[in-house]
Amino acid sequence: MNKLNIKNTLLISILGIGILSACTKLNTPVYSGVESDKFWQTEAQFNAGIAPIYTQMQNLVIWDNVELNEVSTDEIIVPTRGNDWYDNGNHQRIYLHTWTATDGPINTAWGNIFTGIGRCNYTLNVIENLTTIPSTIDTSEYVAEIKIMRAYYYLLALDLFGNVPLVKDFNTDPNTVTNNKSSEVFNFIESELKASIPNISTAVDLTTYGKATKWMGYAALAKLYLNAQVYTGTARWADCASACDSIILSNNYTLEANYFDNFKNVNDASKENIFVVPYDSKYISGNQKENQTLHYADLPAFTLLGGMFNGWSSHGDYFYGNFDTAAVYSASAGKIYKTYNDQRSGQFLFGQRYSEVQAYPPSQNVLSYSSTGAITSDGLALSYEPNFTALSNNTIPGKLTGARNIKYFPEAGTGNGITQSNDVVVFRLADILLMRAEAIMRGAAAGSTGSAVSLINQIIQRAYNNSDHNWTAADVTSTKLLAERARELSWEGWRRQDLIRFDVADGTSLFNGVRNGTRSPNKPADAGTYTRLYPIPDPQHSANSNLVQNPGYPSF
Repeated sequence: MNKLNIKNTLLISILGIGILSACTKLNTPVYSGVESDKFWQTEAQFNAGIAPIYTQMQNLVIWDNVELNEVSTDEIIVPTRGNDWYDNGNHQRIYLHTWTATDGPINTAWGNIFTGIGRCNYTLNVIENLTTIPSTIDTSEYVAEIKIMRAYYYLLALDLFGNVPLVKDFNTDPNTVTNNKSSEVFNFIESELKASIPNISTAVDLTTYGKATKWMGYAALAKLYLNAQVYTGTARWADCASACDSIILSNNYTLEANYFDNFKNVNDASKENIFVVPYDSKYISGNQKENQTLHYADLPAFTLLGGMFNGWSSHGDYFYGNFDTAAVYSASAGKIYKTYNDQRSGQFLFGQRYSEVQAYPPSQNVLSYSSTGAITSDGLALSYEPNFTALSNNTIPGKLTGARNIKYFPEAGTGNGITQSNDVVVFRLADILLMRAEAIMRGAAAGSTGSAVSLINQIIQRAYNNSDHNWTAADVTSTKLLAERARELSWEGWRRQDLIRFDVADGTSLFNGVRNGTRSPNKPADAGTYTRLYPIPDPQHSANSNLVQNPGYPSF
């Protein structure tokens, strides 16, 4: 990993030289480790001072916030495996949409988001009240950067909780505020992004890696408009298309030929990624995606040290069925290997696992059969069965259910407390292309970036490395586009948002309705569409009695 600028800046923050080391909640006092007038005097110090608004992102892209966006859908299941992963029934309730305002992951997700907002508010307050600023420092760009990040945090809050309080000033007592309407939160995010985007850096290099830029701002704005009908009742497809065009026509980004290069251990050279959360096995710990999904014994194929959690997985019937699993097979030395036609299908593991080291990328030369080297666990073959029989299974085979995801390719030499270096992707060009295509499908003009078909076919051709599977205009339907988003963006945190948006736009019930496969576990229909928003967490109301519960949930 050579992203030294962001790494060093984050390290300064983590070590406490930065400004916000004590900030944990909106209503938690924050104390500066350095007097403001003496600290904010160089560009390096400004970058270190604002770093905590980015380090907080590490709490949003691995665990609870991701769970609310993925386990609540057909994409990820976290079953109880023996004595593991029950966790007071939290994961099962999220899958079944029977969550309550007292559930831990919901409160943690809220806290993660509003901690980020609090850090942004504090940093803005510090910068706006500096009495001495060197003439070489243009604070307007830093202010724009912070406001874009604050708008992004509020976008996350709007998406999960809808009617959240708008706290814009660090000096406002958060225990005196009440909920704002979703439309008011939407308008605030829109105005902040539109006002800040012109004042922020356009650079796409190591100086802006992992930071808000003009293009990250446009990506957040495009997401806001993409889901405007959900948030406000009024569609904004043309505005979504325009924001996407700003990114596409900048020519700053291009699709990586190898899909997995966007997610590999050293992925900072990706020309596709627009905004990421940096990690490093030595310096910036916390990326536990390999731990989340792999079985305890599934170590040799990736040269891991241990410490896998055997938890998160995908269901073959509900989700992996979206993928084209056709492959070309070859034989060598008594072994059979496969290379997927659609390279994206290689992100899932299923079937017998072997000790032979799996080469990168996971879509090519995947060991499919060998007479030797089979991994065993508890006296049985370690073979992942992609389909589930129940949300809770105490049997040894039950511990092996579910297809395991290695999109963020496991890093050799990690495990047992050493976490992987893969930077986690938030926004990338492929998503922007699909968003632009959806906007066209729903009524926006095609414009100079091309038709929906041409945009989607860029994704298809990258996936297959040929044009044999290209779409025609007749293929651009809601059903097919949603499935394409599943293939392209799986395990990236967008599935809940996608299902709800397609439900609202198309009058379907993919998110709230019955989810039945050929096997259990089945999810019954929700009692109403109110579950498109999570409840305001009970602990937050205990801290601030002015908060009002979202419709459909028991009142406080």
